[in-house]
Amino acid sequence: MADTTLMSIPGQVDPVPVARDITPRADGRIDLIGLPKDRIRELFAEAGLDAKQAKLRAKQVFHWLYHRGVTDFAAMTDIAKTMRPWLAERFYIGRPDVVEAQHSTDGTRKWLLRTSDGHEFEMVFIPDADRGTLCVSSQVGCTLNCRFCHTGTMKLVRNLTPGEIVGQVMLARDSLGEWPKGSMAGLDEVEDSAEYTSDGRLLTNIVMMGMGEPLYNFDNVKGALKLVMDGDGLALSKRRITLSTSGVVPAMARCGEEIGVNLAVSLHAVTKEIRDEIVPLNKKYGIEELLQACADYPGASNARRITFEYVMLKDKNDSDEHAHELVRLLKQYDLPAKVNLIPFNPWPGAAYECSTPERVKRFSEIVFEHGISAPVRTPRGRDIDAACGQLKTAAEKKSRAQRDREAAAAEATEAAAG
Repeated sequence: MADTTLMSIPGQVDPVPVARDITPRADGRIDLIGLPKDRIRELFAEAGLDAKQAKLRAKQVFHWLYHRGVTDFAAMTDIAKTMRPWLAERFYIGRPDVVEAQHSTDGTRKWLLRTSDGHEFEMVFIPDADRGTLCVSSQVGCTLNCRFCHTGTMKLVRNLTPGEIVGQVMLARDSLGEWPKGSMAGLDEVEDSAEYTSDGRLLTNIVMMGMGEPLYNFDNVKGALKLVMDGDGLALSKRRITLSTSGVVPAMARCGEEIGVNLAVSLHAVTKEIRDEIVPLNKKYGIEELLQACADYPGASNARRITFEYVMLKDKNDSDEHAHELVRLLKQYDLPAKVNLIPFNPWPGAAYECSTPERVKRFSEIVFEHGISAPVRTPRGRDIDAACGQLKTAAEKKSRAQRDREAAAAEATEAAAG
């Protein structure tokens, strides 16, 4: 049973970051996933290693965690056999628990995950011909209540920790079998990472577009992405990482300066009236303020365009006039922009319908005709509720008994096939 209460967020107010300790493990061990190398070194020193040993062991363990993906200290073959039990007694290598894994007919995968204190959240992997994108969650639930988004109908429970965020990437690599295959034997103070490069990756890109608003969990998202981008960590280029925000203007400049990843903005409307309705955060940070923050975003250029996400809602935001106004706004602020047009993905109780294919096509053509890229995103994972705007933990859809019955049926099918 989850042991934290819902975070209370009254009205359209920015949540105030409150320090929250990671839930202690019952056995007293400390989970190392999500911790930077310097913090691991400090913990080793506090546990009794001298400064030189703490530095060396932290470097070795960090590589095993993030380059090789091991989850057992016994597998760290370059660390003395007598040291491995010492580490295992005091420390732990965690992953989010997998409650359920689903595969879509189009290849999309969705995982329902559980934190150590019993809260559930989701992540999605989307394979394409030339890339594989992992959609990562930053919060359990969401506070923004965007009316077209299923996640927005959930209460915000809490922020995910750095370990729970980077743990999603590591779990995806586990599932895809994508940890490097080379040897680390003989690792010393000077490592050569070229010795253990991957044999080719399926997971090439990360988007912070899962459950939650990443900029309302800034410090934890930053800590996790620093590990993902660290050359001694997961070593994914910042150019392959995109953070999506609904428009938390005060944190956008910090995101560019301190994290430096690509920016995506959930725009979805071009008038105050409509955006106030479907993205309530607009009442706090309006379109003009948001677009100015985009224009000022550090690192934005024609080579690194800002992506504007625009969900196509029938008779709401999809007219020719709306398309022309979108072009006018982007040109007014001289934005290096790309527009992702997203066919609305329905969910039970939704107040909107998807625009017709003809209307989406015409909207795209108008934007393209003015020199702005406006591709239509192909819906992925709809059959497993993994498409954009559909994430809402299956905990609210299925009982534990139902999931157990499905798991037992799947095992029986496999046994019969074997």
